[in-house]
Amino acid sequence: MNPTPNDEPQMGQDKKRSDQQQMQTGEGQQYGEGNYKATRDYNRGMKDHVEHHDIEKEARDAAPRNASEEKEMEEAERIGRSKARGSEGSDLAGNNNPGENDDGEK
Repeated sequence: MNPTPNDEPQMGQDKKRSDQQQMQTGEGQQYGEGNYKATRDYNRGMKDHVEHHDIEKEARDAAPRNASEEKEMEEAERIGRSKARGSEGSDLAGNNNPGENDDGEK
């Protein structure tokens, strides 16, 4: 069946309505754990960085330069961990870093 000229505006409206619904619901977009392109991009970037940078030097440069800075960094980490886990007194089992204790030490 061939569409008549009167059918074309309706088809255009249906397409527009479908596009609007996808934008509102987020359909057709990649988010969260299923975003494989973002994972590939991250992995490529990480591999490139490790291959072309002195990681040991970067780690030394990031280390605290004195006791005051070390204390400040530990406090910032404590605050970050408390927010990530809900509350400071929260006792959630384990962490997401295999091989590390909850205090970040291996």
